[in-house]
Amino acid sequence: MTQTPDRAVARLAWTRQVLGDNALTLASASADASFRSYWRTRHDGRSWIVMDSPPAQEDPQPWLEIGARLSAAGLHVPAVHARDLALGFLLIEDLGSQLYLPALNDSTVDALYGDAMDALLCMQRDADVTGMQPYDHAFLQRELEIMPEWLLGRHLGHTPECEEWDVLESAFTVLLRNAMEQPRCFVHRDYHSRNLLIVGADNPGTSAPKLWNPGIIDFQGALVGPITYDLASLLRDCYIVWDRVRVEAWVESYRHRLQAARLIAADVTSERFLHWFDLIGLQRHIKVLGLFCRLCYRDGKPGYLDDLPRVYGYVIEVASRYPELAEFVALLRRCVGERDLHLPVAA
Repeated sequence: MTQTPDRAVARLAWTRQVLGDNALTLASASADASFRSYWRTRHDGRSWIVMDSPPAQEDPQPWLEIGARLSAAGLHVPAVHARDLALGFLLIEDLGSQLYLPALNDSTVDALYGDAMDALLCMQRDADVTGMQPYDHAFLQRELEIMPEWLLGRHLGHTPECEEWDVLESAFTVLLRNAMEQPRCFVHRDYHSRNLLIVGADNPGTSAPKLWNPGIIDFQGALVGPITYDLASLLRDCYIVWDRVRVEAWVESYRHRLQAARLIAADVTSERFLHWFDLIGLQRHIKVLGLFCRLCYRDGKPGYLDDLPRVYGYVIEVASRYPELAEFVALLRRCVGERDLHLPVAA
């Protein structure tokens, strides 16, 4: 994200004032798919993160509110040490830079996902959802509709005809029905390998979470929604693919844990739970097909197109298992054709 000189000056001045150090500097730590950015500094032998969340574009209040709910549930989110909500600056705990994604391989994934599923169960069981907004039918449908506009229209140059809209709407109805029949719980909505960190003992914070690993970030969009949503985000990650047999074994293991915690009924079978998981994952991936294109063309972030073929592969693979989605699969295949999806088109 491009930083204006005035914003950069204000951010540095605020950080120096809060930490009482006029010599410190800031280096970019990361940026996310929004106007929010993160900056690292060191002071008194310790690393800190400054979160820059311009209030006009990215109100920091939801991040604070959701973070407080997760912290109270015993999860490891960045502790907040100073804030100025009018300016949109927060000084927060540095969880380090060891993202899950580069650390995941065949020998580490069971342990890392084990920690992530421990945290997910804690989140779903213990996070207070009082007063949170619902991940309801209308919200889910708006997300699905991003795909026809940005993938089909903007990226592929295809405007669906009336009968093709019928196919899309029929498929979306199947997915929405599946989402709405599931038990409701806290949903992070981006619970995946780029938002989970391995937090070592060399990253001490003032917080003492019940679950040290993983460190959890980018949670400000949380809602109350379908119980398999975050599980699908984790196990069918947009940035890495695992063998279907392995994924379904993790899904089945987690079903038993949810039943033991009484978060789903004892009569929810393996088949029904996998159906929930498959179709909510499809809803997410169809949304992401549109979001990645929108991030490229509207927000000037073409790097997201690199992951488009993987997400498209998920959609085709999973939807092809369900006869009621056959026409939808055929429509997507026809629109994509032999196109190399990761290449942007001219404006």
